[in-house]
Amino acid sequence: MKSSRLVAILLLLQTRGRMTAAQLAAELEVSVRTVYRDVEALGAAGVPLYGDAGHAGGYRLLDGWRTRLTGLTTAEAEALFLAGAPGPAADLGLGPVLAAAQLKVRAALPPELRGHADRISGRFHLDAPGWYADADETPYLAAVAEAVWNGRALDVRYRRWREPTEVRRRLEPYGLVLKAGRWYVVAAPGPRTYRVDQILELTLLDEEFSRPEAFDLAAHWTAYQRDFHVRLYGAGGEALVRLAPGVKLPRAETVETTAAWTLVRVPIESVDHATAQFLRLGTDIEVLEPPELRARMARTIAELAERYGNREADDAG
Repeated sequence: MKSSRLVAILLLLQTRGRMTAAQLAAELEVSVRTVYRDVEALGAAGVPLYGDAGHAGGYRLLDGWRTRLTGLTTAEAEALFLAGAPGPAADLGLGPVLAAAQLKVRAALPPELRGHADRISGRFHLDAPGWYADADETPYLAAVAEAVWNGRALDVRYRRWREPTEVRRRLEPYGLVLKAGRWYVVAAPGPRTYRVDQILELTLLDEEFSRPEAFDLAAHWTAYQRDFHVRLYGAGGEALVRLAPGVKLPRAETVETTAAWTLVRVPIESVDHATAQFLRLGTDIEVLEPPELRARMARTIAELAERYGNREADDAG
C-alpha cells in the first residue's frame, strides 16, 4: 500500500541517511518512477525532504528531523516486541539498552498498539537452548561483540576438535550468530566460523580492519549451514527407514507413504552417528538399510533390554 511505502521511505532515510531513488526503489521493490511520485507526495505533505543532483546525490531528510512510529500496524508492533530477545541481548551486554529502546518505542505507540505489544510480550518467551543442553560459558562474548562493532582485530587462543587442539589465531570478526543457544563468530581470514565458547584467551588488538562492503552475514550463514550439511552427510551414505505418521527427519526423501508408515531415504554421517540419532525416536522408526546400521540398532536395543531386564530381576531378588 502507498501509505506503508511512504512510511518505509521515511524510516529508510531516517536510519540510513542519504539514498538515491534507485536505492530506494531496490529496497522497496518498486520502480524508480514510483519513488519519484512518493517523494513528491511526502514533500506535499510537509516532510522536509531534499534531493541533491549529481554523482554523490540522493534524497535526505533535514538534519535533526525525526518521525514518530505512528505508521506501525498492529502486527508490526506485535512482531517488534516478540523479536526483542532479552537473553541474547543480556549476553552481549545490551540488556539495559534493549529495555530502554523498547520503553521508548512503547511510549511512541498509540494506546491500541501499546496494548497489543504488552499482551504479546506477556504471552511469548524465547528460550533458544535445548532441554538437555546446559548454556555455554562465553566469558569473551562481550569482547567479541565490541570487536565486531568497532572493527578491531582479535588475538585468540582457540580450542578445536582436531590436533593440535589449541591454536592461536588473529581474527577479523565480521559478525556474531546465535544458533540454537550457541554463539558463533564469523571472522577473516576466510571468512571462517568459530564457536565463541571455545575461545580460551582473547586480546583486543589496536589494529583496525575494514569489513568488506559486499559481505552479507545472513547470506554467509545460510551458505555455511548448507555446506556444513553437505560435509556432514556427503560421504556417509544413506539409510532407508520407515517412520511413524507425523515423524520427520531432516533432509529425508520420501519413497512411499501408507496409513501406518512413511518410507524415506535419509543421508547419514556414519553408522555410529545414525544409531545415536535414530535411537532417540524409539518405536517411531525402523531401519531397513544399510544392513550394518540395522544390525547395530538391533544389537544396541538388545543390550539395553538385557541391561534393564537384569536390573528388574536384581530388584526382585
